[in-house]
Amino acid sequence: MLAQYHQGQTTVERLLALLCGLGIQISKRQLVRLLTAGIEGFAAEADAVLAAGLASARWISVDDTGARHAGANQTCTQIGNDRFAWFATRPSKSRANFLELLQAGSPGWRINEAALDYMRERRLSPGRIAALRRGGEIAFDDREAWNAYAAGLGIRATGGPLDPLRLATEGASWGALAARGLLQDTVIVSDGAGQFDVGIHARCWVHAERLIHALDIFNDHKRAAKERIRRRLWWLYADLRAWQRNPSPQRRRALAARFDALFTTRTGFVTLDRLLARLHADRDDLLRVLDHPGIPLHTNGSENDIRACVTRRKLSGGTHSDDGRQARDAMLSLMKTCRKLGISFWQYLGDRLGVDAAQPVPPLADIVRQTAPA
Repeated sequence: MLAQYHQGQTTVERLLALLCGLGIQISKRQLVRLLTAGIEGFAAEADAVLAAGLASARWISVDDTGARHAGANQTCTQIGNDRFAWFATRPSKSRANFLELLQAGSPGWRINEAALDYMRERRLSPGRIAALRRGGEIAFDDREAWNAYAAGLGIRATGGPLDPLRLATEGASWGALAARGLLQDTVIVSDGAGQFDVGIHARCWVHAERLIHALDIFNDHKRAAKERIRRRLWWLYADLRAWQRNPSPQRRRALAARFDALFTTRTGFVTLDRLLARLHADRDDLLRVLDHPGIPLHTNGSENDIRACVTRRKLSGGTHSDDGRQARDAMLSLMKTCRKLGISFWQYLGDRLGVDAAQPVPPLADIVRQTAPA
């Protein structure tokens, strides 16, 4: 039933009809209970996979999509690379939420030098940073305790882009990640959404080009200008991929110069010129590959992974209980990770459920660590 529902992406109603057709007497309530109850072990293994992946990854790619839970709109976030995948559905899609998800099921908030450096970079006021520094290195495992501590230092929510509590909370989450040795040299590749812009960040070239492709054109002159820019962009993209296979300092400088020439071009098409200027402002993120040749230039892997969430949403709508949400996220994480590691999800389920004669499957987190690049 687990394999048919999660890997086969069937609905509960169709699965129930199949089971009844095979002569199995079972109610819909009992079927749902079997699909969602006792999922704690699977959820713990999914979180262990994320922790192992983040500790050993040179890069990860991330994406998110809408999800429904308990009758409300939420967001399902994907984190992974070519060795693992992990999913979580939460009410928020903020940067603070993303940093909390990166802690692999063990959220915490810690004030240390990494946290203070993050707050300085995000322009938290020097007075509040000094107050946090005077309190010394301190860690919290409970959000309410952290909020109370921050309030005691006069750090409260004010709203706006420089909300002190939000910036301090993000910094404390980053400090907790640093204390666990996660994401210190890992590149985060995203579609450019602001919530993913933490640590060493790279931007997807495909999403950048889509902005140009989507421009509305009303005459032949503007159409020609747009197509010339797109051709130059894809030419540069192809050469960046070729450079990844054989990096050289001389070629690196030439590619950086071509990037500047492309995105400072003035075509006379005002909307296109403004877009090129905005993309040029993201130069560091788009050219991150020149410092980290092993990262992908796109987020195609994340988009492929998260497509299963979209399919499930179209088939079944949303989840109703917290157990159902946890079961869907955990099973999708484990199923996608098995596929990337070349492991049969059927055999994995058989081993974890103690089925007789099932082939043993080691903990997936161990395999993720063992397959990490040297």
